[in-house]
Amino acid sequence: MRPNSLAFRLFASAAAWTLVVLPVTAFLLLSLYRQAVERSFDARLNVYLTSLIASTTAEGASTPKAPANLGEPVFTIPFSGWYWQIKPFEGAAERPLFVSDSLLDQQLKLPSQQGAAPDQHLIRRAYAPGPQDQRLRVVEREIKPAGALSAPYSYAVAGDAAEIDKDLAEFRMMLIAALAVLGLGLVVATLFQVRFGLSPLRAIRHNLAAIRSGDAERLEGELPTEIRPLQQELNALIQSNREIVERARTHVGNLAHALKTPLSVITNEARERNDPLASKVVEQAELMRTQITHHLDRARVAARSSAIGDITDVDGVLNGLKRALDRIYENRALQLTVDSSPGLKFQGEKQDFEEMVGNLLDNACKWAKSQVWVSAARCDGAGNFEVLVDDDGPGLTGPDRARAVKRGQRLDETKPGSGLGLSIVAELAHLYKGRFDLEPSPQGGLRARLNLPAA
Repeated sequence: MRPNSLAFRLFASAAAWTLVVLPVTAFLLLSLYRQAVERSFDARLNVYLTSLIASTTAEGASTPKAPANLGEPVFTIPFSGWYWQIKPFEGAAERPLFVSDSLLDQQLKLPSQQGAAPDQHLIRRAYAPGPQDQRLRVVEREIKPAGALSAPYSYAVAGDAAEIDKDLAEFRMMLIAALAVLGLGLVVATLFQVRFGLSPLRAIRHNLAAIRSGDAERLEGELPTEIRPLQQELNALIQSNREIVERARTHVGNLAHALKTPLSVITNEARERNDPLASKVVEQAELMRTQITHHLDRARVAARSSAIGDITDVDGVLNGLKRALDRIYENRALQLTVDSSPGLKFQGEKQDFEEMVGNLLDNACKWAKSQVWVSAARCDGAGNFEVLVDDDGPGLTGPDRARAVKRGQRLDETKPGSGLGLSIVAELAHLYKGRFDLEPSPQGGLRARLNLPAA
């Protein structure tokens, strides 16, 4: 896919959207899972906290009593990561402080000391550093023993947050793997969707190429509903183009007959008289006939050059011209060599190509000493091809080459012809958006370089 293609734009936009959505989705899912894991862990800590409160409070007592065993060995193993603590908020020196055996002589850093706000049940939750650089999840609740003057106590239970981190790490790896597979699948599906969705456009391109090359006359085939109007409009445009070309040919023929008949009458009447005026009328009438024929032919070619579907086999035309010229110049024993790339096609009508190359070859044969070379090959990196006609004749100087392509210019009256040959080639090449140049030939004579559109 090229960067400026419609397929690349669709694929790039879908891929970019996928690369944005999947990381955002991963972040949201990871956040939701973290909250779920923390709620589950806090619920476990809350069970221990409730058991701790129940085992240390007595009816009517103003201070908590020493707690009983909570039934979990982890609270007896030193620095196991699981701890509980009962601590007065005020008067720590006069009031009892209880800690789990696992905490030894250490104390927990409470959420209340970190400024954590209590919920509706007066429970605070926070992460806090523990003994031996442990990371703890701490749940704290404020309990006020019986008696109006009793000071509140802080009941806290802490668990090792490594369990939370481990669950999150495992979920993160599974989530990344799942989303990576999903992202790859979406990219592949998008690529397939773009290729499949735009395949009718590729079919249209191939069909148009077939029409341009003359292998088809209209766009055929069943296309999607969205593209069917385009197919209909293109077929209508192709048909309209053919009708315009046909009308132009008809008008050109009608105009030629309409003008030539009066000119013939004028010429015949003038020839019956033997005076200078009649001679001048005949001369000018013949000139008008030549000009009319010339420009009507150019109008005909201009109409044909814009037509769709006309192609000409280059190799066939060149070899056909070679056979004809070999017979014409048989008495001079000229050697005419043809070298053409196989499969080369001219985007235009055969008659016009024969006229251009035929004029060049005829001119080369007139001036060649013994050899004429003609070659045709496609230009590199372009939609054109070149025809080169070389001879070993006397050649032309720079000013003479410029004059030779002007209509009616003859550089030597000893050779037969009207002087229109090279100018016709130049005009035909221009009408086909090609180019015609004369230059010195490597063979010592003149080289004619004709650049034309290839099919």
